[in-house]
Amino acid sequence: MSETGKTLIRGAKVLGGEVRDVLIDGETVVEVGTGIEAGGATVVEAAGRILLPGLVDLHTHLREPGREDSETVLTGTRAAASGGYTAVFAMANTFPVADTAGVVEQVWRLGREHGYCDVRPIGAVTVGLEGRKLAELGAMHDSAAAVTVFSDDGKCVDDAVIMRRALEYVKAFGGVVAQHAQEPRLTEGAQMNEGVVSAELGLGGWPAVAEESIIARDVLLAEHVGSRVHICHLSTAGSVEIVRWAKSRGIDVTAEVTPHHLLLTDELVRTYDPVYKVNPPLRTERDVTALREALADGTIDIVATDHAPHPHEDKDCEWAAAAMGMVGLETALSVVQHTMVDTGLLTWEGVADRMSFAPARIGRAEGHGRPVSSGEPANLTLLDPAYRGTVDPAGFASRSRNTPYGGRELPGRVTHTFLRGRATLMDGKLA
Repeated sequence: MSETGKTLIRGAKVLGGEVRDVLIDGETVVEVGTGIEAGGATVVEAAGRILLPGLVDLHTHLREPGREDSETVLTGTRAAASGGYTAVFAMANTFPVADTAGVVEQVWRLGREHGYCDVRPIGAVTVGLEGRKLAELGAMHDSAAAVTVFSDDGKCVDDAVIMRRALEYVKAFGGVVAQHAQEPRLTEGAQMNEGVVSAELGLGGWPAVAEESIIARDVLLAEHVGSRVHICHLSTAGSVEIVRWAKSRGIDVTAEVTPHHLLLTDELVRTYDPVYKVNPPLRTERDVTALREALADGTIDIVATDHAPHPHEDKDCEWAAAAMGMVGLETALSVVQHTMVDTGLLTWEGVADRMSFAPARIGRAEGHGRPVSSGEPANLTLLDPAYRGTVDPAGFASRSRNTPYGGRELPGRVTHTFLRGRATLMDGKLA
């Protein structure tokens, strides 16, 4: 940032379209046009680069408090800035669980102190994620953290009565329940997707119907009470059809897909490498195709990373004992470019919608997911789409290295991230 507090981004393709100069003054975009002159401003030469609104992740695990060996709010938000994110929603499965106003405020304050991106805590739906008693939903919403999204992610709210009550409760203040759709009885001992590969490997199968049955129940509950429900990490072709049907009925449902479910399949489990062990599991090529098409046509509303860091010892072990989850913040935009943009399924404007506008709208993240135009907050991401490089986990800002993309070539590189006009990432390096 210059001494004047001004930054001029020169010659960027705004949302992949027209080439424009963008002038930032303080926390705000003050001018978008051509041939802009700004004496004393820091100039970012952006020819050939894509300028997007700052990315918003509705599904991040920051692990703090309690599992700082995996990730902290500081390291997780540094990873977010490296990936082009200006806001993340932090899941509630911490230790202690984020089921009270006190814990969500602690996470929110840590985000404010570290400043690499805005942190919006997600509150637990039930006390201790145990599925028996509603947590302090109203108190968390009324707290300084102003919680709008509630989830027991990592566990399913499998009790229909509890789920109904949660949907009724959050309706009062416009909140949303984000469901981890996994029927627990159908997935006991499950290790991977149930199908041909699981049968050949002799690993416990995780049937698609375990996800689909919960989604079907919950969209009907949402319709019954007139509330909002969001489906976390949707992973099967059948789930897509249920959400498509629900939307056709006018049910207020939104859904997310992870980058890894857009690219990877259960065939990778043949390696027995626990880096591919994740919840929900990697599915089939047919499912991957259906997910891409659903993201393209808007049936799936957003891409969310489900960034799930684990320490080395929790992944460097035999498959059955390994933890489920993958880190994703630093590679998400590259995977979306590879699977959706380079294949012609989405334009960059579509990426801006699925990774910024829509997640900000679902989570009520004020100041984020805004147009790149004069008077708007300067939350921006600059990407070099021509870049090709091999993923090296050793260079991650995240504390954990459990990426499924190590050694894989992916396109695109985030070069700059601006949070309210301040560069959190400059020329690919954290500020």
